[in-house]
Amino acid sequence: MQSSEFINRISESETLAAARIARELKAQGKDVIALNIGEPDFNTPDSIKDAAKKAIDDNYSKYPPVNGYLALREAISKKFKRDNNLSYSPDQIVVSTGAKHSIVNVVLSIVNPGDEVVLFSPFWVSYKAMVELAGGTAVEVYANVENDYKINANQLASAINEKTKLVIFSSPCNPTGSVYTQEELAQLAQVMAKHKDLIVISDEIYEHINFGDQHVSIGTFPVLKDRVVTVNGISKSFAMTGYRIGYLGAPSWIAQACSKLQGQFTSGANGIAQMAAVAAMEMDPKELAYMKDAFVRRRDFVIAEIQKMKNIKVNTPQGAFYVFPDVSELFGKTTASGKSINSANDFCDILLEEQYVSVVTGAAFGAPNCFRISYACSDAELKEAMQRMSKFVEGIS
Repeated sequence: MQSSEFINRISESETLAAARIARELKAQGKDVIALNIGEPDFNTPDSIKDAAKKAIDDNYSKYPPVNGYLALREAISKKFKRDNNLSYSPDQIVVSTGAKHSIVNVVLSIVNPGDEVVLFSPFWVSYKAMVELAGGTAVEVYANVENDYKINANQLASAINEKTKLVIFSSPCNPTGSVYTQEELAQLAQVMAKHKDLIVISDEIYEHINFGDQHVSIGTFPVLKDRVVTVNGISKSFAMTGYRIGYLGAPSWIAQACSKLQGQFTSGANGIAQMAAVAAMEMDPKELAYMKDAFVRRRDFVIAEIQKMKNIKVNTPQGAFYVFPDVSELFGKTTASGKSINSANDFCDILLEEQYVSVVTGAAFGAPNCFRISYACSDAELKEAMQRMSKFVEGIS
């Protein structure tokens, strides 16, 4: 018995694979510190949990509309206007089972075999797999640590041609934590606007975990009117990863296509979680500041520790909860145990094997010289993890 060619074409998510391996080692009694998955260690705010409990008592236990309850889509529409200065009517909004689901809905709705999709690299691990699922070709436009992992307008212009159907990027970015400024986005928007059939997916799931200037949505630039799909969700900013609610605001024809597709795959997202999401959308973002403050403190700690390590380059990201060091200067060197490091994969594998610190190779994100650290864990875990990593790097020569 064999699985289909379709399933054989795709790889297991590297981030989820790293988390799985870490869990397996923990089950064997190993003292693993997992810095591999983007999941806040905070609990969901009480007011949101109360809304979920009320939804149970109010019997939100029937099939919801495929595109989401109207109450939630109205709350999202108001949130878009309040926080992002974006005008999406409730009919232009589709609620899905996580932001990942929202993105793949769009990709499968508009990408045909042979179409090209531009990815700002380093990119979130699933973007490329989604494009390949649709039969498209991913075109990676790479930026390095010296450029804060942000591409420029000239790079983007060189990557777009008559086959380009879609551009996908995130800001704040997973895996780098980079945040595009208003000026940088304006320059990129001008390039995209020259191609009238080009659609943009702006993944803004880390919107409220922004340590610098006010978050800017590329959909606010008039030159891209009716060309941007804005994707967001409740997992990261509200510490609600398990609720599995994401959403998108899109031109009407794309929203309708996504709803049609979703109707054949999953139908509507969990009704109780949707009502909890209403409370999240109505919450003042300032109430989430305590999480952001903790992330800033952890970021600064991790960066300070990495800067002490020899032959590792790191920048200071302005959002999300990731650090993305470049370890290419370690390639060709040998660990204290005599093992060769010829790639970021080797670095991550041996670090886990010898120090039980789990991180994710940058190869998963289109950046084979790097690895990703998630600092969405306790201060105590971070301190111990960085001590182990420092010991490991110190032994490389």
